[in-house]
Amino acid sequence: MTLNRKVTLLFVALATSILVALVIISLYAFRSFALTSSTAHVKTAAEIVRVHLTESMINGTIGKREQFLERLMEVQGLSMARVIRSPLVSKQFGEGLQREMVADRIEAQVLRDGQPRFSIIDEIGEPVFRGTIPYIASSRGTPNCLQCHQVNEGDVLGAVTIELLLSGLRKHAMTSVVSIIITVAVFSLLAIVGARRLMLPVGDTATEIGEVVQRALKGQFKARVTQRTTDDIGLIAAHVNRLLGYLEQGLASIVERVAQLTGRMPSGIDNQLEATIDMVNSLADAATFKITIEEDETKAEIYDRFGRLLTERFGLLEYSFYETLDNGHLQVIAVDGENGHGCLWCDPQILVRGERCRARRAGHMVDGLTQEHICTAFVPDAKGGEVRRHYCVPIIQSGVVGAVVQLVTPATTAACLALQVPYILMFIREMAPVLEAKRLTETLRESSLQDAMTGLHNRRFLEEYVETLVATAKRHQTGLAILLLDLDYFKMVNDTHGHDAGDAVLKSIAELLKQNVRASDLVIRFGGEEFLILLPDTDGAAALKVAEKIRSAVEQYKFRIAGGELKKTISVGVALFPEDSETFWQTLKYADVALYRAKDEGRNRVLRFAPAMWQDENGGY
Repeated sequence: MTLNRKVTLLFVALATSILVALVIISLYAFRSFALTSSTAHVKTAAEIVRVHLTESMINGTIGKREQFLERLMEVQGLSMARVIRSPLVSKQFGEGLQREMVADRIEAQVLRDGQPRFSIIDEIGEPVFRGTIPYIASSRGTPNCLQCHQVNEGDVLGAVTIELLLSGLRKHAMTSVVSIIITVAVFSLLAIVGARRLMLPVGDTATEIGEVVQRALKGQFKARVTQRTTDDIGLIAAHVNRLLGYLEQGLASIVERVAQLTGRMPSGIDNQLEATIDMVNSLADAATFKITIEEDETKAEIYDRFGRLLTERFGLLEYSFYETLDNGHLQVIAVDGENGHGCLWCDPQILVRGERCRARRAGHMVDGLTQEHICTAFVPDAKGGEVRRHYCVPIIQSGVVGAVVQLVTPATTAACLALQVPYILMFIREMAPVLEAKRLTETLRESSLQDAMTGLHNRRFLEEYVETLVATAKRHQTGLAILLLDLDYFKMVNDTHGHDAGDAVLKSIAELLKQNVRASDLVIRFGGEEFLILLPDTDGAAALKVAEKIRSAVEQYKFRIAGGELKKTISVGVALFPEDSETFWQTLKYADVALYRAKDEGRNRVLRFAPAMWQDENGGY
């Protein structure tokens, strides 16, 4: 119900209540007036009768009282007047007129107790006011009743009954009431009309404000309130319009800025306010996400955290993360939340031919949600059942595609994922620079742990990872063989053929060493022409076998240098941890002792450390 209708109904109810109250009050007032007036008229008529009877008794004309009463009946409105003698008067003067002889019930009561009685009676459908007034004997005043009547002071001498017609008064009362009702109704109608003229702008303005507020809640701020007056209501309408305009401009500015950050402009069918709030909240969450992943140690932790985000926040259970290797091939990081998983949603050939991946090749997003079969490398039925759709996002690092995020969903929920993509992209945009920073950090770290010329691990690598190697050996209760190798007469290569030839020999030695050990073994350039090989889970016999294999391979190898070929040999010292010593560095020292003993014994040989080789710090080798 509108405000105008409520106000109108309120005024109608008030006017009706006032009319009813006035009618009730008027009827009650007229009734009270009629009773009071009729009582006074009856008393007056009764007093006239009493005075006339007294005068008639004094003048001796009491016998003609009947004519007086008949003439009294001619008074307008008077319907009856009669006198009733009390038994005391009848006893003294005898029975009176016929009409004075029989007293009705009311008159009998008045004669007994001397109290007047008044009442309204209905005679043939016409109201009549009846009053019965007693005549009390009194010695006071003139004439003295006791001079003529043989009664006591205060005895009742008789009663006069007077009846008045009330039809005239009732007609007058009804006329007055109707006049009041008409007058009040006219004024009430005028008041309602005037009030409506005053309230209509208020109600209409309130209705329009309600409508524009409802639209504003839906993100629509273009509606305006009509300014109907120049009073306070008009000012309210003007203020509301100004507020809506301010909100419209502010929201448009926010939407534009958010669109610049998210790459998505809320569509016309969206609630722009809710969409913008969601976008701003997502931006804040993405910023918090970035702060969190910046504290993660490795890229693997970041990918794992982002995978949980996709599942917990967006309900996405199927996705893939790929990284681009230095050779341009793609490497699987995680598939559907599992690390080390093979290629599932894409043709495995993308791992060796990165160009097969459209996102990797083009460097921009691939929307397979709305464009089916856009990427021929995608496998939509990899798990069987309902076919899938995909959305691939390349992550640019140092100007090239460093990683690819692939979002996968059943075809029936593709539209839902399309709505979530802008929010997911916020997190990817925040994640991209952190991933690049982690990649650069790892690259720098790897380069600091790697020998630049040979590509082998360096001594710093050993210092950082030795605790892990030792802990693993102790946990598995296995041996760790240490091979310390040194090229024989390497200084002659540099002196005779130059440093370029020496570098070529070192590079070739590095390749020979890697070719003659397992993938789990560690080959380290320990310094200059000295190399260190760590063989996990290897006993003494196996270690000597590997060392001899390496020695023989080097001896038979022809090193190519500028201007010809070279033949070189290598000496190897072998020690075992924890067999030879319970500390790694002491075991390494024992391998060093065995190496120099091999050199002292003629080079190009392998020697296993023995306690007899150890001399105190003041001894020699």
